[in-house]
Amino acid sequence: MDARSPEAAHAPLAHAEIRVIVTGVMVAMFLSALDQTIIATALPTIGAQFGDLEGLSWVVTAYLLTGTAVTPLVGKLADIHGPRPVLMGAIALFLVGSVLCALAPGMNWLIIGRAVQGVGGGGLIALAQTIIGLLIAPRERGRYQGYFAIVFITSSIAGPILGGFFAEHLHWSLIFWINVPLGLVAAAMSYRALRRLPAHHHPHRLDILGAALMCAATVALLLALSWGGTHFRWLSLPILGLLTLSVLLWVGFGLRVATASEPLMPISILANQVVRTGVPAAAFAMGTLVGLSIQMPLYLEGVMGLTASESGVALIPLMAGVVVGATGAGKVMGSVAHYKRLPLVGLVASMAALSMLALWPLGLPVIVVGLAMGVTGVGLGTVLPVSTVAIQNAVPLPQMGTATGVVNLFRSLGGAVLTAGFGAIVIGMSGIEASALLERLLEGRAQVAPLADAFRWVFVAAAASLAVSLVAMIAMEERPLRSGHAPAPLPE
Repeated sequence: MDARSPEAAHAPLAHAEIRVIVTGVMVAMFLSALDQTIIATALPTIGAQFGDLEGLSWVVTAYLLTGTAVTPLVGKLADIHGPRPVLMGAIALFLVGSVLCALAPGMNWLIIGRAVQGVGGGGLIALAQTIIGLLIAPRERGRYQGYFAIVFITSSIAGPILGGFFAEHLHWSLIFWINVPLGLVAAAMSYRALRRLPAHHHPHRLDILGAALMCAATVALLLALSWGGTHFRWLSLPILGLLTLSVLLWVGFGLRVATASEPLMPISILANQVVRTGVPAAAFAMGTLVGLSIQMPLYLEGVMGLTASESGVALIPLMAGVVVGATGAGKVMGSVAHYKRLPLVGLVASMAALSMLALWPLGLPVIVVGLAMGVTGVGLGTVLPVSTVAIQNAVPLPQMGTATGVVNLFRSLGGAVLTAGFGAIVIGMSGIEASALLERLLEGRAQVAPLADAFRWVFVAAAASLAVSLVAMIAMEERPLRSGHAPAPLPE
């Protein structure tokens, strides 16, 4: 318990003190960021060993789903107890899930392990963003963007290369075993660093029922997207039943939000114009990024004819582009009045690059595909810091963790839905049975033309998703960024 007075507890820290805390948080962020990039290039090899291509989307989706459900709860727990104990619990669960994944004898075990891993991993980025929101005023965050650039550039470059190398030359389980020493280091460094964090404890209640309704609604939707066109026809009774169930559960979740004394997503936050528009802008941008990062290795290996290691290298422009875009936007937005222009230009550029790939999904040189992915990544990257900082700038300090949790909840939900959706397009539009596609891919004789045609529609869907993000970003109110922690007055 912090013995200092409230005034002292909330007194600004010196730059040197903030740097110590940020460094500790960076290590925890690196753990989650690396996990998101290292697995993509190993997925085809994992599917090969287990003989299950259809289950691959659930390796990603299970992580995103549990991370989605836990994110707003983590935000509230951080508001109640402070971020340090919550971060320690998240790291512990992440490591338990990593060990389960590394020991997995089959696809179902791996999916369960990823679900456990997601419970911990879902809180790492959200907690890091909450901690930065508590420490640093929105206008001053650009000063610290360089630290986070190091984390994401390192993970964006090392992740795909390590994933491809482990899968092709060693064993895919190493992508999970590597988390154990990294997690122990992250726990030790962040625990010591966060002792310096001023106390920000606020009374909240946890809405477990709301989280359960949201999670169940998402599962029903993802099952429909995964099974439609493969296990069942799209207009079959099971698929229509799942979609109906999802709608009913979402309605139940909406009623819960409207009637609970303290719902998972408070009405006061959802009613905020910046939150209401910034959240879909972030969700569709992040969903597109996650979906592309998971499906692009299949495109690079099945259509472009690259090996797992080569596809890891070819995926770097997309991931590194996101870092460049996010870092640049984060640094610039604190010094300009019209910070929304950055993501508006970025989204238009990303849509143009994806449109080019949709027009010519087959026959483009690898370097051109890499350039298009780089432009897409830079454009996507500009959305993420602008939407997050704008939302944090618009809410009171006691709701910082909750608001950040809402942002990350919908970003994770967007990633889960669009990953499943892109996967359904690949399987459904290629006209090839999932097992046959996997076998041909492994033997280097995949039917390139049908697969390329399927990815044409993946790129179309990705561009359409970014169009939604663009519309939401245009609608988002552009409030001046405050230079202190007191929130700007909210309009009536």
